Amino acid sequence: MTTATTPRTQELLDQGYTLLENITTDEEAADALRDFGTLMPQYDGQLRYQVKAAPGFEDRRYSKSTNTILVHTEAPGWNPPPRYLALHCRVQARCGSGHTELADAYALTASLSEAERLAVHGEGVDWVGHNTGGTGTAGVHRPVVERTPEGRDVVRFSYNLLTAGHYDPPVDADVPADALPLGALGRELAVRAEAFFRAHKVSVLIPENSVLVWDNHRMLHARSSYGDARRHLTRYWLRES
Repeated sequence: MTTATTPRTQELLDQGYTLLENITTDEEAADALRDFGTLMPQYDGQLRYQVKAAPGFEDRRYSKSTNTILVHTEAPGWNPPPRYLALHCRVQARCGSGHTELADAYALTASLSEAERLAVHGEGVDWVGHNTGGTGTAGVHRPVVERTPEGRDVVRFSYNLLTAGHYDPPVDADVPADALPLGALGRELAVRAEAFFRAHKVSVLIPENSVLVWDNHRMLHARSSYGDARRHLTRYWLRES
């Protein structure tokens, strides 16, 4: 991670997420995030991605819609996925929703049966590449939980991919099991994970001028729907320094 441990980096290690307050500009956010890692390009090749509703995505579960976004980790088709994610709230939704939701995937895997744990550690999934013409990968074939040579688990997950065959499907997508990356087993695991997530999640309505940081190799995340399209966050990806 970093050479120096601060209260915030220790909190991130202990619970998987932390909140940084009183950050008003892009430059202040980038400076604060240096404690956790190095900024890296995202799907479009840029270091910053603006999370804001835009026309044309009303029927999709996508960051530029106001719809609920279901449980996932970021960039599962990358090798490795970004270690940390950060969301800097610039304008909070005034409707009282648009929460960022987090739950510990390590706790989820610990709750599974032995057969289910064997599946998440041993069954490969085609995590397709996902970018918009900038940087990215062609995808990877990895299990849901990959053990690194150092003995640490990297979780890759997408409820949408496992149940609809697409990262950002239409809200009403209905896909037969034989067309899914892990078939009926993947759909069952996704439903199990979603139920665990709803029972154990932490919901954070990120205050304006604050940055929520979490461990993308460990934490599942989602977003509640919202009605105030002025909501605006800036997203960062970080690799370990």
